Amino acid sequence: MQIDLHTLYCLIVGTVLVAAATMLWERQAHKRRARELGIWTGAFLAFAAGLVVSINRAALPGILGSALGNLLIVSGYLMILHGVALLDGRARLRLPLAVLAVLALLWATLGVRFPVVLWTYVGSLPIALACGLTAWRLLRSRTARAFRARRLAIAVAGGHALFYLARALVTPVIVALYGDWLMPVFGKMTMYEGVLYSVAMPMGLIALVREEAQASALAAARTDYLTGLQNRHGFFEDGARLLDRRPAALLAFDLDHFKAINDRHGHAAGDAVLRLFADTARRAAGPDALVARLGGEEFAALLPGFDLVAARQVGEGIARRFAASSVHRDGPGIPATVSVGLAAGRGDLTALLSAADRALYRAKAAGRNRLEVAAA
Repeated sequence: MQIDLHTLYCLIVGTVLVAAATMLWERQAHKRRARELGIWTGAFLAFAAGLVVSINRAALPGILGSALGNLLIVSGYLMILHGVALLDGRARLRLPLAVLAVLALLWATLGVRFPVVLWTYVGSLPIALACGLTAWRLLRSRTARAFRARRLAIAVAGGHALFYLARALVTPVIVALYGDWLMPVFGKMTMYEGVLYSVAMPMGLIALVREEAQASALAAARTDYLTGLQNRHGFFEDGARLLDRRPAALLAFDLDHFKAINDRHGHAAGDAVLRLFADTARRAAGPDALVARLGGEEFAALLPGFDLVAARQVGEGIARRFAASSVHRDGPGIPATVSVGLAAGRGDLTALLSAADRALYRAKAAGRNRLEVAAA
């Protein structure tokens, strides 16, 4: 059964309206990306408006219908690009506005003389540009880098860009060689491809936002709320993977007389001491270390590739800096020290932590505020 061009237009209008409604629905569930989802909702509404104007362009005077329809559709693609750019933070509007200004100028100056050329070929170039830049921004995005849905969104945006580039550059050559009878064929191909885009692109963008939300929820479940360090669950998951790759040293920490600090100065002061130690340990252990709060006043730091000598220097440095910072005028002003146990090995994180804990108990039994090394 043959589907006429008008029916295809109506089909794609319905598809983009469903996409806009889906984006708006997702916006309620993902407050963090409400701005981006709102912009993408506007993009698909712009598509719908542009398509409706395009269907009825013959009823509008002169080139108004063609120009307005083209500008609305291009605006939708530029809004998708802007929303993708916002995933990594602030994004400038200069390029989208410049593209629209140039396109409007072309319609105003050349539209009366070459309406078919502008509608059929030249108007495709800004769409190809916007979609190509969307794929590029997704490829370079720091935020989307870890998410599988990024590949789908890149493929859809990149494929759409190539289709419209071919429409602008290849179609006129084929039509010139074989005749104008091919124009309705290419028009239908454009509509079919547009339906696929209006289904696949929202799927990719929504999947991207959902993956980010899931990753944030997982990170929150593995993070200690007070200190921002990993909690016990996150420490054992990531630590086991690190030990599978290479040997490591493990420092076990216990803040000395922490209950007395809470009893004497209050829990707010105790929390300040815990945050101070977490910040001190995180900075001193280095970027490759896995530092975690295991519970209460107990902390651990896994140092991949460190031997006992290097790890001892790190542990003693943390203890020294913490003791100095606790009484500093920028700190909580409460004298605090930490006892440290050290062990080194590979393979079994539970066994390594147990060895470091035994050394830690010896440090506490020997008077606290010191570091002890576990037996080999």
